[in-house]
Amino acid sequence: MINGLEFITLLVKDQDEALEFYTEKLGFEKQIDADTGNGLRWLVVAPAGGKGPGLAMLKAQTEEEQKIVGKQTGGQIPLFVFITDDFMSTFEQLKDNGVEFAGKPMDNPWGIAVQFFDLYGNKFDLVQPREM
Repeated sequence: MINGLEFITLLVKDQDEALEFYTEKLGFEKQIDADTGNGLRWLVVAPAGGKGPGLAMLKAQTEEEQKIVGKQTGGQIPLFVFITDDFMSTFEQLKDNGVEFAGKPMDNPWGIAVQFFDLYGNKFDLVQPREM
């Protein structure tokens, strides 16, 4: 039986610029940065504190992979939903760090939420879930 999820793959144009965005703007921590021995770099970041799976940021190699960087879900729905237990503080910090938001925070039945983008245009949700 499957009993966990370790990594989620995110295609990027440049691993160094992606690493800078995710660590400097979103506050993630670098977990792994290794040469795989076949000319590829295995780069993994995760939210500080280690909640959830890591993001394995792989450099898009083929023309097909390069075309979908920033559009891995087709651009219509969020690629990931990130959660916080202090929405306004997190929102203000991300805004101060230069993160681009799709609008203003909204109070929804499931919690406070806002959409934002990474450096390639991937869409994410930031949510503080409502206690049910």
